[in-house]
Amino acid sequence: MLRSGLLALLLIAGSLRALAQGVLPPPEVKPEPLTRILFVFDASNSMYGRWQTGTRMEVAQRLMRELLDSLGQIERPNFELALRVYGHQKPVPPQDCNDTRLEVAFSPNSIPRIQKTLAGLRPMGTTPIARSLIKAGSDFPECSDCRNIIILITDGVEACDEDPCAASRILQQRGVILKPFVIGIGLESNLAKDFGCVGTYYDAGDELTFTKALKVIMTQALNNTSAQINLIDHLGVPSETNVPLVLYNATTGQMEEVLVHTMNYVGQPDTLDLDALVTYRGTVFTIPPVAIAESVINAGKHNNIGANAAQGALRLSMFSVPSRQSMPLAVVRRPGSADIVHVQPLGSEQRYLVGSYELDILTLPRYRMSVAIEGGKVTELSIPAPGSASVTLKIASIGAIFLRENDQFTYVVPLDEGQVRQSFALQPGTYTIVYRPKSAQQTAYSKSQTFTVTSGATALVNLQ
Repeated sequence: MLRSGLLALLLIAGSLRALAQGVLPPPEVKPEPLTRILFVFDASNSMYGRWQTGTRMEVAQRLMRELLDSLGQIERPNFELALRVYGHQKPVPPQDCNDTRLEVAFSPNSIPRIQKTLAGLRPMGTTPIARSLIKAGSDFPECSDCRNIIILITDGVEACDEDPCAASRILQQRGVILKPFVIGIGLESNLAKDFGCVGTYYDAGDELTFTKALKVIMTQALNNTSAQINLIDHLGVPSETNVPLVLYNATTGQMEEVLVHTMNYVGQPDTLDLDALVTYRGTVFTIPPVAIAESVINAGKHNNIGANAAQGALRLSMFSVPSRQSMPLAVVRRPGSADIVHVQPLGSEQRYLVGSYELDILTLPRYRMSVAIEGGKVTELSIPAPGSASVTLKIASIGAIFLRENDQFTYVVPLDEGQVRQSFALQPGTYTIVYRPKSAQQTAYSKSQTFTVTSGATALVNLQ
């Protein structure tokens, strides 16, 4: 116990020392989710039909046995298998559209039982595909970190006047399953199109194609695929980086990845492992954010997804700001929009998407200006430092301070009715105070006084 405690302390100390020296420890490796694959197998009467070297049932049984033998050789598998069968309990006629049953439930060692069950199947009944899919949704036990996949193997189309496409869509939208796979055994070409909306369809016209389809599907089901996220700059180059982004499952809306975009050691967008069975969409949190459109991940090759994210920078500053005063804020909006894009303090630099913006700088009085952000450039805006006005009243008064430009008055700030001594940080300019004693009941008591404010100086304003 003492040795393990000392070892833990040494590991912590080593990590802290590495951080102090600027050497990062290895990144945390997220555990891979458990993959659960449910075979939905057709044992309807039509599986007695001749196909290649035997009946469709005999060939499918043999090729499935070979696949399961291979899967059984994998050491420390991170997957579980189950088997649902339809059309195997009740002969036709009559048609029984409830002829579907989970024959082997998910477990770590289900392969021998699946093989035994498949070997004992005899084609009998009808083809209730939609109902089998809906019931299959309940075959996956609750799991917080699992990938649920259905592989439908069939030689016929829906026979019970229900909608397999709607059934598949419901399960995907609810997040019960990922997009299913469908292998059609000897289906006529005019029937194969009915399965494109159910899932990714493979037309097995012969035994070799069936075997290849099974291998391709299992590779996609059990392995992630590499991808990179390209954030395109104003030159059309994927050089933008260092922004947070989130990837979602476009079907369910569930968050899949949250990260900070990074360029790798060769200056390219860093490679991610993404699920080839998920269609992604995303948000890149530039200012303002941009969307990553729905992107299909192609298994077996490197994928490029991304968005146009050309940016420039805006540097806001104030000349000779007194150290005792805090920097004002600038509210940034798109032209013609009331929505706030960002709030940037003066004295800072911030990156924005290329385009036009309007700024309200929250000084007294407020500055309003327009700015154009250009790709790869820094746009600089500066305003003068404020001065101050120290206002002394003989008696508490009601009134306000106005910026005066010629004979035009612009409202700036009200007086505090309860104070006779007040101080205001004001931008350089000429101002007029209009006021009336709070206790006075006649407008004839109204007075005004004009004064000037310069940067860094205090104007003393004594009101009678």
